Amino acid sequence: MGHLAVLLAALVLDRVVGDPDWLWRRLSHPVVIFGQAIGFVERRFNHADDSALTRQRNGRMAIAVLLVLSALVGLALTEVFAQFGLLGWALETIVVAVFLAQKSLGDHVRAVLLGLREGGLVGGRAAVAMIVGRDPEALDEAGVSRAAIESLSENFSDGIVAPVLWYAVFGLPGLLAYKMLNTADSMIGHLNDRYRDFGRAAALLDDLANWPAARLSALLIACGAGLVKGTAAMRHAGEQALMDSGLHRSPNAGWPEAAMAGALGLSLAGPRRYGGEMVMEASVNARGRRQAGAIDIEDALRVFHRACDCLVAAAVALLIIL
Repeated sequence: MGHLAVLLAALVLDRVVGDPDWLWRRLSHPVVIFGQAIGFVERRFNHADDSALTRQRNGRMAIAVLLVLSALVGLALTEVFAQFGLLGWALETIVVAVFLAQKSLGDHVRAVLLGLREGGLVGGRAAVAMIVGRDPEALDEAGVSRAAIESLSENFSDGIVAPVLWYAVFGLPGLLAYKMLNTADSMIGHLNDRYRDFGRAAALLDDLANWPAARLSALLIACGAGLVKGTAAMRHAGEQALMDSGLHRSPNAGWPEAAMAGALGLSLAGPRRYGGEMVMEASVNARGRRQAGAIDIEDALRVFHRACDCLVAAAVALLIIL
């Protein structure tokens, strides 16, 4: 019961406070520290003149060590917090909230909405460049809007739902290990010459770790769509997640993106440009609208916030039942 109470309190705290800039300007965010550790092992053990098999082996060993160390840190924190009663409960709540992204994700996507409304296409491009890796100068208003909505959907899964699940099941060791893995995937899980072999294990493990959260996130988005737009939108969200999630390049990101596409009647994903190169990808909900705008970002944020509410409601239900 105490475990779930911490989770519920952390969800509320993150929703209200988020990641205060004044704090992280003075302290290193834990994810930044994770990134420094990943960068260190990558520079130390990923050598261009090594064979592919050696780089793969080094990558497997590196991610294994990083995951064990992060889990041990989580275990140590759990033991320390247990010694301080209510204060320890409050400290654990703060630690869990630090690794959630409800407010920060919503704020970053809302910045794209405001950028488009107040600064036009230039403002929208500048804001969306902060949250996506594609070339912002190649995006028109519809492209900026779709990129923001896609980022909101995908990051709902791996920035909120997955950390909640891993903490709910395994406590702080599970939460810290997941965040280490997810950070590693974002840094070294790329299919380029430098990371293809060394980062393969991290990428595969991240896909596995996000498998349940991706499916649950689609369900939560459908729930949020029902609260915002009615039962038809909820049904369309669920149908698109089931039909089109497999079209996405990622085995997981397609679930929340397809659900959001169905909820809003938009066609998401599809061809996009990275680093000057066009990447051809299938669209989810291809029959939906490609023309999107600020109003669609606003609708997506409303669905997102109600999906977060559904997640909190699920935590409350588990707390009552268990």
